[in-house]
Amino acid sequence: MLKKSILLLLGLSCSLLSFAQTDLARWELRSQNTEIIRDQWGIPHVYGKTDADAVFGLLYAQCEDDFNRIEVNFIVSQGRMAEVEGSNQLYADLRMKLYIDEEVVKKEYENSPEWLQELMDAWADGINYYLYTHPETKPKLITKFEPWMALTFSEGSIGGDIETISQTDLKKFYDKDFGNNLTLTERNFDEEPRGSNGFAISPSKTKNGNALLLINPHTSFYFRPEVHMVSETGLNAYGAVTWGQFFVYQGFNEFNGWMHTSSKADAIDHFALTVAEKEGKYQYRFGEEWRALEEKTIKLKYKENDQILEREITAFYSHHGPVIREESGKWIAISLMVEREKALTQSFKRTKTKNHHEYKSVMNLKTNSSNNTVYADRDGNIVYYHGNFVPIRNPEFDWKGVVDGSNPETDWKGLHRLEEMIYLHNPTNGWIQNCNSSPFTAAGPYSPKPSDYPSYVAWDQENARGLNAVRVLTGKKNFTLESLIETAYDPYLMAFEPLIPSLFQAYENLSNKNPNKAKLRNPIQVLRDWDKETHAESVGTSIAIFWATQLLVDTRTLERPENAYVFDFLAEHASDEMKISALEKALERLENDFGTWKTPWGEINRFQRITGNIASEFDDSKASLPVGFTSSQWGSLAAFGSRPYTNTKKWYGNVGNSFVAVVEFGKTLKAKSILAGGQSGDPSSPHFDDQAEMYSKGVFKDVNFYRNDVEKHTAFQYKPGEKHTLQQD
Repeated sequence: MLKKSILLLLGLSCSLLSFAQTDLARWELRSQNTEIIRDQWGIPHVYGKTDADAVFGLLYAQCEDDFNRIEVNFIVSQGRMAEVEGSNQLYADLRMKLYIDEEVVKKEYENSPEWLQELMDAWADGINYYLYTHPETKPKLITKFEPWMALTFSEGSIGGDIETISQTDLKKFYDKDFGNNLTLTERNFDEEPRGSNGFAISPSKTKNGNALLLINPHTSFYFRPEVHMVSETGLNAYGAVTWGQFFVYQGFNEFNGWMHTSSKADAIDHFALTVAEKEGKYQYRFGEEWRALEEKTIKLKYKENDQILEREITAFYSHHGPVIREESGKWIAISLMVEREKALTQSFKRTKTKNHHEYKSVMNLKTNSSNNTVYADRDGNIVYYHGNFVPIRNPEFDWKGVVDGSNPETDWKGLHRLEEMIYLHNPTNGWIQNCNSSPFTAAGPYSPKPSDYPSYVAWDQENARGLNAVRVLTGKKNFTLESLIETAYDPYLMAFEPLIPSLFQAYENLSNKNPNKAKLRNPIQVLRDWDKETHAESVGTSIAIFWATQLLVDTRTLERPENAYVFDFLAEHASDEMKISALEKALERLENDFGTWKTPWGEINRFQRITGNIASEFDDSKASLPVGFTSSQWGSLAAFGSRPYTNTKKWYGNVGNSFVAVVEFGKTLKAKSILAGGQSGDPSSPHFDDQAEMYSKGVFKDVNFYRNDVEKHTAFQYKPGEKHTLQQD
């Protein structure tokens, strides 16, 4: 584990962009085959002769909307963020570079099928042509995008499998003596966003006899824009695309639609290695033999003042994967999916499928590693896939923990077939839901049974959203797009079903001599009158959320069984004293921050977009909008994860509902959608926050899907490279 620091004689100034004449000629030809129409909301509808032309135009349009987010995504995906932000990002970069070797990825690009190479070429061309025609845009680091880079970010999830690796553990193992004052930020996967909602409704439950789909990802706001890409060779996909990618990640075409929710189907394992140094090399035991650990030198560059410095770290790899930490004298290796070309293939090809048979054949690539899929189509099918990449394991081992990597019986035995994973096809109840909750309630009484599967196929626990989804879908019929939106925004907060009665009981148990009996009488009465629904005008919502938030903090020391539903557990096991104390603290905080505990939720809970920065900023003195819905934690199907910031009293949303759509798959497709804020990341654009008020009220816009509808609502029309004004007619 050699560690050293080398001073590079490099400045931070960027040279002027220079592209070959052959590049320019190719871009201009692509431009002639591509057309971008911006509708009244600034949504880009990109039309190309070929799929590659559509990809070229899509990336050009994305760059117009927010080049910064594109570049940052690909700086991160290549493990180069420390070159921009300094040594605090070194171990996030190391984590990426354990898997992203530029020379290896370039070979993967060269060995990719010709059709995929062409898409990657067009991807790079679209970004580079934008940079060429917009010299005022100054990249942070990547001044020229190369086609192979598309393979470094090929799936689209908000947090990929690699992010489960701890930066702190990497530093301790590989580089413990460097930068003792570094601040390393680990992602807390239990914090907002807590995933997504997907509903599929069969024709038997809809008014028009067509399948319906709810697409409701919960991400950090502005993580995905809304796009439409069309070619003359069968591509016509609409939906949310992760910045810088060339496939619609959650969306639909004329025939079918796909919604991804985060999965706990086990796609990642940790293996304990017995390691010894023999003849100057590290080896690990496997069965009766000793195997050499592969050693790989990883070069990490980082910015310090006006210089770029470099560190070299020797990483170790077993056949299970790279070593990521040490634990109880063992080296721990991690196994996860590494299928960049196949993942990119699956991500794009599913957008061109025309029926479930075609979609399922694409799912057989099995590289959608961290997601479930809720699906619906024009033939009336509704389908659910729980996970996609699930290794076959010996069920005698505890796969939630670290297994013995020296035992050959712990090796993966290939991948499960789709039919061996949890799979639902047209259940009798007529609907499917997944809210990052147990798949064993996905179709009510017609859900899969846990006993039919290995435990590692589904570790997902039930949550308040999942319970709420089953409640709002059960027994309903004659669904329309409008009633599906109403269902998806049902304001009931399921978490408080067990919690509020337990608080009332704690209050009743107070002695009449206890001063809290009189002090809390009025707030308790407000909660008695509250319907457990979240609304902007509701004082009960404010009291309940402040109280439950405080109760979660105060009960952190309670040991909760893993399979216990959190709010049942708190209702039963938090003491009366804890519940009363949390209410006192909540009321005091409301009075201190807002002047009275009688503050309606909408005066606290706000939507605000004032900068285009990736890290949102908020200011109580500037305009904001009241929002009635709340965190998914409490069972709010419409998720709005908000909190106060160091400079604010009000709570501002930053995660949750971002792009949301409902789709009806009839002979003519109909869809409605809403986007947090707006399409553009430029505060000077009319499309920076033109959807904000609608978003705050749960009001959707009509999707312009067919060409004649797009042309009726054209704000401006152009080819990449042409000068135009980004404004509404």
